[in-house]
Amino acid sequence: MSKRRQQQRARQRARTASAVPSASAAKSQSVKLQPAKPAAEALPPVPAGTRPDFRRISRTAGFRWSLGLVLLGFLGLGLSQAIPHDYGFLELGFLFTLSVYDLVLAMLGLAVAAAVAPGAREMRIIFATFLVVLVAMLSFFDPIFRGIMASPLGEVLYLVAPAAVISTGAALWVPGRWAGPAAAVAAAIVAFSFSLFVGLDDLGIGILDFTTGTVLCALWLVVAPALLLRQFRGPWLVIPSRIVGSWLVVIGIIVLGSLYMPQPENVAPPPPPGDLQLVIPEDGSAPTLNGEELPLDDGSQTDGSQAGEGTQP
Repeated sequence: MSKRRQQQRARQRARTASAVPSASAAKSQSVKLQPAKPAAEALPPVPAGTRPDFRRISRTAGFRWSLGLVLLGFLGLGLSQAIPHDYGFLELGFLFTLSVYDLVLAMLGLAVAAAVAPGAREMRIIFATFLVVLVAMLSFFDPIFRGIMASPLGEVLYLVAPAAVISTGAALWVPGRWAGPAAAVAAAIVAFSFSLFVGLDDLGIGILDFTTGTVLCALWLVVAPALLLRQFRGPWLVIPSRIVGSWLVVIGIIVLGSLYMPQPENVAPPPPPGDLQLVIPEDGSAPTLNGEELPLDDGSQTDGSQAGEGTQP
């Protein structure tokens, strides 16, 4: 019995020994047949916050509302220029705001400053400062303007618009916690400067509708782009905002320099060739034809000739 058991155990060991290599070979073959992983999965993931997820942001309700607010202003402006009609004072006020080019750029700069503000509270402070100063100036413009003209500021009032553009550009360069207060100060200067343009435009009638249109357009220029850019806020907005700030500072300096350039003298243009301009002075002097004096003929030479003819034999 002992010999038979030993033979059976030897046979079982031989079977297991032959089965192990076949299993290992099958395992190695299955490993070889697995598809290789793509190289893109081996790359490290992109850190969060370095670039916005445009696809995810475009699906949010905040992005749709802010984009709709921007498109609403452009739609109204396009219809105003495409459809022939009589302009109302509200519409004229809206269009008047867009005609003040340097302050329009300053308002867009305020929109960028509000978009990159550290928090929503700082953004609301910028909006509120701009609106409060603008409404207060337009509501009490006459007494405020008389006080300004009586002060030393009245002598350099023409410098307010370039200062508004330069201050907005400089506010975009202020870092850290001082960025919000600097943008609020710039918003107050821009609103003060724009109110001077609106208040000095004396229409006589429809001034309330005209002023309402200017305020609505100014708010649209500041609030709508800010809310849209706010959806993509992040570290990537810092460098573009400073580039915009640099442009505004340069534009403000150019506008400031243009105020000190000598104005050309009012000289009458020369008459175009082929046209005759006869000028007869009221003082009885010789008339001029195209700038050249014409000889006067008072009839004395004709009378003398006739008298001479009469005395001839």
